[in-house]
Amino acid sequence: MDYIAIIHKDADSQYGVSFPDFPGCVTAGVTLEVAKNMAVEALAFHIEGMIEDKDHIPAPASLDDVMTDPVFQSGVAFIVSYAGRPKQVRFNLSAMDDALAAIDAAAQKNGLTRSAFMVQSSLEKAGSSSWKEL
Repeated sequence: MDYIAIIHKDADSQYGVSFPDFPGCVTAGVTLEVAKNMAVEALAFHIEGMIEDKDHIPAPASLDDVMTDPVFQSGVAFIVSYAGRPKQVRFNLSAMDDALAAIDAAAQKNGLTRSAFMVQSSLEKAGSSSWKEL
């Protein structure tokens, strides 16, 4: 779902971001790019908390409705998408014990778990850049 975020900037302040559909969901960043990235994280964290609490997730408000509210008229609207977190799936894999020892050593050297190392390595081999930190 796409939700409207409003970015605000006062003199001598960071770029603040708020979400009209989610009062209390706010974040900030020292640059526009940081504020945008923080907005994605803040929205996801907020919605996931609401889901865990079994709260109602509102439908996105329209831009016209948001911008007629005097609270948001001084800000600039942008869209933040929430698609939910990908579901983690467990699977079994067989390997020779010496290969597994080498994989474990390489994972440890890179500061990763065995699973994270194997997924990252597999995606790199496949030429995918869609791997996110596990």
